[in-house]
Amino acid sequence: MTDTMTAPAPASASNPTSADAAAALLAANRRRRSIRRWITMGLLPLTLAALLFAGKLLSMYAFAHQSISSYVAGGYAESEAAARNLDVLNWFEQFTAPYDIGTALAGQEKLPEARKELERALPLASGLDVCYVRINLSLVIERQGDAAQAAGDAAKAAQFYSEALQVTVETPKECSSDDAQNQSPDQSRDMGDTVDQNRQRQQEKQQQSQQDPDQSRQPDQSDQQQDQPKQSDLDDIQKKLDQGAQDREDQGRGDQNGSGGGTDKPW
Repeated sequence: MTDTMTAPAPASASNPTSADAAAALLAANRRRRSIRRWITMGLLPLTLAALLFAGKLLSMYAFAHQSISSYVAGGYAESEAAARNLDVLNWFEQFTAPYDIGTALAGQEKLPEARKELERALPLASGLDVCYVRINLSLVIERQGDAAQAAGDAAKAAQFYSEALQVTVETPKECSSDDAQNQSPDQSRDMGDTVDQNRQRQQEKQQQSQQDPDQSRQPDQSDQQQDQPKQSDLDDIQKKLDQGAQDREDQGRGDQNGSGGGTDKPW
C-alpha cells in the first residue's frame, strides 16, 4: 500500500493564526493613534485660547495695579504707560483703559488728550462706573476753562465751564448712594459731596468768567456769538441745578459749599 499524507487545512476565519492577530492589533493601534492625533489637533485651539485668556487676566491685574500705584505716587507718565498696555486686546471692562489713560494724562496737564480719552471711556462705562468717569471728565474740562481764564480768554473759559457743568449736572442720582461710594476709586472723598461741590464751583466760575470782560481777548461780535453758550442751554442747566438741589433736600443731604476756586485732582 502506498502511504498518503494529508495536506494541512487552511486557517479559517474563526481560527486565525498568530500573524493575523498581530496584523489586527497593529491596525487597531493605528486607528487609536489617528483618533488621538485628531483629538489633540481639535483641542489645541481651545488650549491656546485658555492660556491666552489666563494670561490676559493676569496682565490686566498687573498693569492696572502698576497704573494705580504709579498715579498715587505721582508718576503720571509711568501710570499712562501701564494703562496703555491695558488697551491691548481690551476685552473686559473696556472703559478701564481709556479712563486710566485719561486720568494719567490729566495728571500731566495734557488736558485735550485727557478729555479725548475720558470721552472715549464714558459710553463704554455702565452702572455706577459712569460716576467717576463723569467726575474726572468734568474736572478735566473745568481745568481747560482754568487754563483759558489764565490766558485771558474769558469767553473760551465760559464755554469750557458750561461744558463741564453740563457733564456734572447729567451725573446720575445713584452716584450719591452708598453703593457708589463703596465702588469709588478714592475712598477718602465722598462721591456725592464731590459732585455737589463740582456743580457749585463750576457754576460760579462760569458766571464769573461771563462778568469779567477785562480778562477777555476782546473777540469780535461774530466770535463772541459763537463762543458764548446759548441762553437756552444755560436755562436747561439751571433747571437741572434746581432739580438737583431739590433732590438733595429730599434726601436730607443739605447743600455743600464748593471751594470757590481751583479744581479738584482727578480720581
